[in-house]
Amino acid sequence: MSLDPAHLEHARRVADAVLYEGYLLYPYRGSAQKNRARFQFGVLVPPAYRAADERELSASQTECLLECPDDAEVLVLVRFLHVQERIVRAVSPEAGELHEVSALQVEATEYTPWDEAAERQQQVAATVAGLLGRERALEFHIGPGERSEDLTDAEGRAAGQLAWRWTALDGVIRLSAERVAGPYGALRLRVRVENHTDTAPLRTRDEALRHALIAVHALIGVPGGRFLSLTDPPEWAAAEAAACANTGTWPVLAGPGDCRDLVLSSPVILYDHPEIAAESAGDLFDATEIDEILTLRTLALTDAEKRQARATDPRAADLMDRLDSMPPEMLDRMHGAIRYLRATPGRSEAGPDLILDRPQVPWWDPGSDGSVSPETDHVIVAGIRVARGSRVLMRPGSRRADAQDLFLLGRMATVEAVLHDVDGQVHVAVSPDHDPAAELQRSHGRFLYFAPDEIEPIEPAPTPAERRKPWS
Repeated sequence: MSLDPAHLEHARRVADAVLYEGYLLYPYRGSAQKNRARFQFGVLVPPAYRAADERELSASQTECLLECPDDAEVLVLVRFLHVQERIVRAVSPEAGELHEVSALQVEATEYTPWDEAAERQQQVAATVAGLLGRERALEFHIGPGERSEDLTDAEGRAAGQLAWRWTALDGVIRLSAERVAGPYGALRLRVRVENHTDTAPLRTRDEALRHALIAVHALIGVPGGRFLSLTDPPEWAAAEAAACANTGTWPVLAGPGDCRDLVLSSPVILYDHPEIAAESAGDLFDATEIDEILTLRTLALTDAEKRQARATDPRAADLMDRLDSMPPEMLDRMHGAIRYLRATPGRSEAGPDLILDRPQVPWWDPGSDGSVSPETDHVIVAGIRVARGSRVLMRPGSRRADAQDLFLLGRMATVEAVLHDVDGQVHVAVSPDHDPAAELQRSHGRFLYFAPDEIEPIEPAPTPAERRKPWS
């Protein structure tokens, strides 16, 4: 029995995003302040640096629960990045010898020194019976090395050289398992990844990163087995799930929704069955951002800024090229995907079928949903109908508050609209009374927004004829 290749490919796409999460952040230049302190997720430093900075980890541990027989096979794929220092050398015009430089221009392309990263992976397999009551350890070694690439101009003359240099890495992957108490005979599986690289004392984190395992994560599969969600475990396994000790990683069910024999243990907290959005046009190295925002910001970079980004890292150069050549229809897809449900006459005994329906009008257009109208919608607060034109007292703080909210406490305001978001929540837009900027803010459609329990009605809404002006 083996893992479904389609399920594995689905999980691997997410794992690739995890591998490069935070690798290089907008504006994708090495000179940007946010790119001065790199590699924040899943870093396992060598023991020599762990001794100097206990905030860093030298080992990660994953514990997860599953149901499987003793003859089931456990397959573990550990993946991480290995820093490679990129060195730029130019040809001396006088002697024709190579010497290191801080930047090199060859025709229209610029090259600068940078720490790139190479992908590494290690695999280990064992039967459950072979892990019960004993530990399986796989030691691995990646030797140091250097490679180079000559650079020439348009006429084929030597212009310089790029060189990549990396240090040795040593590590251990440990597997063990035990049956947990209870009638169901579930298995607790443990996967530890340890950095055993021996180095001289290290002074800075940048030095430690050259000997570190970066963005460490694991794909764990048990063909024929059934993993239990640690995020939402069945009631009978809740206590055992809470007892699982996870350090530096968190395991989630991987693959599509019907896949139960595959887990992704990630240094980034994910939900079960994570997936890459179909609307995504490619990796932007920041999965917590919105693709459209990052894409538009990147497209707005100047030619000089894009040139600097391309000079920083080949992946940044590919990103720039990809976004510069993006067709308009792909950008349109990034506005979001809201699936609308409509009922059709029954082909099912249980009731009408639900069909995914995308309206012709974009979701963000007010005309896309005739069931909502900010001008006329209302909400009942303390038995009083609150709508556009109602007078209320602002009572922020029932849900959240900040220092600025305290200045609004108890002040009067006029309701401008009652709005409903796509999650069904109600928001009341108001303009504070006696605010000298109220008319200007109103002309721009800028208001303060409160939940219904954060306002106190003073007067009910006026009739339409009494309203000052239509919604704008």
